[in-house]
Amino acid sequence: MNRTESLRRKDISHFWHPYTDINSFERSEFPVIEKAEGVYLVDTDGNMLLDGISSWWCVNLGHSHPDIIDAIRKQSGRLQNSITGGMSHTEVIRLSEKIATIAPGNLSRVYYASDGACSVEAAMRISLQYWWNRGRPEKRKMISLSGGYHGDTLGCAGLGYINRFHKSVEQVLRRSITAESPHCFHCRYHGKPENCGLECFASMEKAVVENADCTAAVIVEPVCQGAAGMRIYPPLYLSRLKKLCDENEVLLILDEIAVGFGRTGRMFASELAGVVPDMMCIGKGLTGGALPMSAVVASEKIYDAFRSDSQIDRTFYHGHTFCGNPIAAAAACAAIEVYERDNILGNVEMLSEMLTEAFDMYRSIPGVHGSTALGCMSALEIGEESGGAATALAIADTAHGKGLFIRPLGSVLYLWPPLVTGKNEMEKMLKIFGDSLIENLS
Repeated sequence: MNRTESLRRKDISHFWHPYTDINSFERSEFPVIEKAEGVYLVDTDGNMLLDGISSWWCVNLGHSHPDIIDAIRKQSGRLQNSITGGMSHTEVIRLSEKIATIAPGNLSRVYYASDGACSVEAAMRISLQYWWNRGRPEKRKMISLSGGYHGDTLGCAGLGYINRFHKSVEQVLRRSITAESPHCFHCRYHGKPENCGLECFASMEKAVVENADCTAAVIVEPVCQGAAGMRIYPPLYLSRLKKLCDENEVLLILDEIAVGFGRTGRMFASELAGVVPDMMCIGKGLTGGALPMSAVVASEKIYDAFRSDSQIDRTFYHGHTFCGNPIAAAAACAAIEVYERDNILGNVEMLSEMLTEAFDMYRSIPGVHGSTALGCMSALEIGEESGGAATALAIADTAHGKGLFIRPLGSVLYLWPPLVTGKNEMEKMLKIFGDSLIENLS
């Protein structure tokens, strides 16, 4: 038995994989990754795989970025952990100032968590206590989009219920009020990008207006609903949503965990619409994908509502052991410096042009239902008449054999490369992607 096969057997004996069908996985010859650098993953057989999904949308600056690795090494020798309840440390102060500097508008207060779901949970709780502190405890409902995904904790599952993911726990969830998704691949109003009238917004407008008196916040993934199938939608939706929330005294939370830090071509997706939410959830690319860290970035208006007076304690009693961890904070500081210094957004512009051109071309391949691209996000859907999800999985397997790692979402195939991908590497990804489509759809 060779080394890789031995590792596979140990893996399936002990490791419980997320979002993985156990039966089919245990029968497969899955890759075992040993190291990674730049846009490449390297398995235990020495095969190099182009990372076409940025390792679940987070490795924006590529694997093993020397500046981030150096920051981790240096910080790990100085301070590994220090609580942030009632005290502080140098790295979390430095990072908080950096985040406040690059965040949109007046978002200047940073609360730290460990992963995306935890930051969304914190944002929900902040919104609920915000209204409680202001003497309006009846405002306790949440509004979200159909198909929205905000994490897998029970609170987050209630915000973004997806039947396939959450059916087994449905009975214990506190479900949000759900508005219609701006699902451009399957527009109910037969609209096209060039003549979209945002008819789908009427559902959100109705939900907010009818429930304003009892609603704490609206939460959406700005411009792209990720796990729903890479549903990229017009920034104008966000502009209208911000105005609607302001008019009805409902907070707006934008979940930028997947789309923040340059993924859309702007530092934050909200900038495409020129809106500033009341709170913004960030993660994934915050540390360049090197370490788990997330945060809620809130306005001064939100923060000030938590100041206690002589009669009432308004402390935010919510926290994490690793809230603002020094090593993760050092990695995040290094990542933000790279985003700013190395003109990452300029490289995204180049990659965006390549992705848009290629995915427009893929749309003409028989069996492709539709395609879309924005910044370093691109996706296409395999029509049900061409096998849908089964064919998408076969295409991903073919791409793997050719040296590109992608992972479909049902019948949707997507390409989210690291933002530092070079022109030649992007050309390789697109050729493998296109060839794999043709081989399985011809």
